[in-house]
Amino acid sequence: MRICTIVLFAFLILFLSPNRGLGQTDTLTKQADSLDEVVISGTLKPVNRLESPVPVEVYTHGYFKKNPTPNIFEALQNVNGVRPQLNCNICNTGDIHINGLEGPYTMILIDGMPIVSSLSTVYGLSGIPNSLVEQIEIVKGPASSLYGSEAVGGLINIITKKPKDAAKLFADVFATSFKEHNADLGFKFDAGRLASVLTGVNYFKYGNAVDHNHDNFTDVTLQDRISVFQKWAFKRAGDRIFNLGARYMYEDRWGGEMQWNKSYRGGDQVYGESIFTSRWELIGTYQLPLQERMLFSFSLNAHDQDSRYGTTSFIADQKIAFGQLVWDKKAGIHDVLLGTALRYTFYDDNTSATTQANQAISKDTWLPGIFVQDEISAGRQHKFLAGLRYDRNSVHGNILTPRFAYKWNLNANNMLRLNAGTGFRVVNIFTEDHAALTGARAVKIEDKLKPEKSYNVNLNYLTKIYTAGNAFIGIESSAFYTYFNNRIIGDFDKHPDSIIYSNLRGHAVSKGLSTNIDLTLPNGLKVILGATYQDVATYEGGVKRPQILTEKFSGTWAVSYKFKRLNLSADYTGNIYSPMRLPLAGEFDPRKAYSDTWSIQNIQFTYSGFSRFELYGGVKNLLNWTPNRGNPFIIARANDPFDRGVTYDDQGQVIKTSDNPYALTFDPTYVYGPNQGIRGFFGIRYTIK
Repeated sequence: MRICTIVLFAFLILFLSPNRGLGQTDTLTKQADSLDEVVISGTLKPVNRLESPVPVEVYTHGYFKKNPTPNIFEALQNVNGVRPQLNCNICNTGDIHINGLEGPYTMILIDGMPIVSSLSTVYGLSGIPNSLVEQIEIVKGPASSLYGSEAVGGLINIITKKPKDAAKLFADVFATSFKEHNADLGFKFDAGRLASVLTGVNYFKYGNAVDHNHDNFTDVTLQDRISVFQKWAFKRAGDRIFNLGARYMYEDRWGGEMQWNKSYRGGDQVYGESIFTSRWELIGTYQLPLQERMLFSFSLNAHDQDSRYGTTSFIADQKIAFGQLVWDKKAGIHDVLLGTALRYTFYDDNTSATTQANQAISKDTWLPGIFVQDEISAGRQHKFLAGLRYDRNSVHGNILTPRFAYKWNLNANNMLRLNAGTGFRVVNIFTEDHAALTGARAVKIEDKLKPEKSYNVNLNYLTKIYTAGNAFIGIESSAFYTYFNNRIIGDFDKHPDSIIYSNLRGHAVSKGLSTNIDLTLPNGLKVILGATYQDVATYEGGVKRPQILTEKFSGTWAVSYKFKRLNLSADYTGNIYSPMRLPLAGEFDPRKAYSDTWSIQNIQFTYSGFSRFELYGGVKNLLNWTPNRGNPFIIARANDPFDRGVTYDDQGQVIKTSDNPYALTFDPTYVYGPNQGIRGFFGIRYTIK
């Protein structure tokens, strides 16, 4: 801790010291221009961010370099209102929460094409080479009128680099003191005169089993992952678009008792959770050779998973095909988007959710749809957007999702945006909670589940401030409110051995306030701050119940300073979360019912004095925080993972015994933050432009 304090103190002294000749005007201009990037996620067409009636948050590749991570899932920990949530203490899989809503409510896209699926909410963000990412666009709030099911809470669109804009060769390799190793390698080349090709490879290896909390279980899941991504851009007459992209990812991960190895896989001698994942994706966009602007886009993906959670197996096969034809037509003050889409989903696993007797999930699902959107410009100050989508789900029938947006430019530096719309999400049990598959709890489904519906309104205000001291401040604030019908709830509390899924006999609400502040000072200091207050709860029978694993307040920051004379830059990043309700395993469980306020903070120094090389290093988790602080244990009955010493009464309830004084069964679902303590890291980047 003393070392951390010294490092932080030195960092503060350095970035607060004067440093002249930094190109102040250029810095401020770039910061102001950063609010005007081209985005596509809000309206399905390229538009300057400030011109979009739908608020879109943009995070460039440079932002994520401030805290290097081996995958995009972890990188999102420094995005305001977005939290990577770990759902399993042993296998460390997780999903993305946006404004308090869980991963199933978030749609994941690559270059505008959905890779969303019940399994990609957990695995879709792993293995995408970070060096290939141009920017990440985030829309908070329902986007189902354009993107269909799963875009209820928002969407994350990963925009990869265009081959023509990428470096000829680039590599990024780093390692940590935990013995994690990550390598990104990319290169581009011309395939004749008609195409350019961009290739990226990511390899991540972590094979160092550690048990710092002394429960005989791995603190962090061991992983061996490789991902290959390739993107083709074809040259066509009239600069028409034709892009193809493909990705393959394979991962072998396990966690469990320290003495586990693959010979124990699926057995009852030594407990381990072992997951083999094989996944491929194909995406493409083709502009039709017509005078009108018409684009056909498609995505295909297949996911094969073979998992063992102790003696419980989860074997899943999923294939999704998606196609979309869009016509973009401008006529006077109208900018009309008309489209039709078709999605086919095949899903099968070995759980009770797909059995004929249960029929909670159909193996084959068709989802055709049509949508229309009209963006109306009423002078320079006002812009309206109205949209409507109709889908016909082969299981759930007709689904209608309208949308409305209004943008008011008060003046050159102030803007107000109002968005309202509806969302829907079809039933898929795997996305509800990964804890259902760990083998620690049985899955029970009450009645036939209905699809969820939501109604959302979002008010957004953006202002740009230029001070007399030549500083720039950008402030963007949003107030959001989402009302849910038929919310699918997993009840952890009714029975410690089960998760009982049912549609809420009431309603659920997610509401709150969020603010992002960008500050650039003349001395070269740049500060990005974010804060979100949210209230996410269910209302049933007149009783309000806060959503489990959901914080009331969260904050993020990134403080950067560049010493040009030294070719050295410093980045201090972090996040903070208020207490959240945790999944206790019974009424006598001695663990905390609510987490403490917790924070992950990091510091990095980067040296760029070489022509092609860049060296970086620093410390992650400066406060050495882990979730076991203040708790007697994290994993319930880690000493008896197969529940051999558990005694039950006639009703199936656990009985207190001298060997089991808290009446618990084995349960690894008590998790809300990463279990890695303080660690150093060092990396090298190499680029040939």
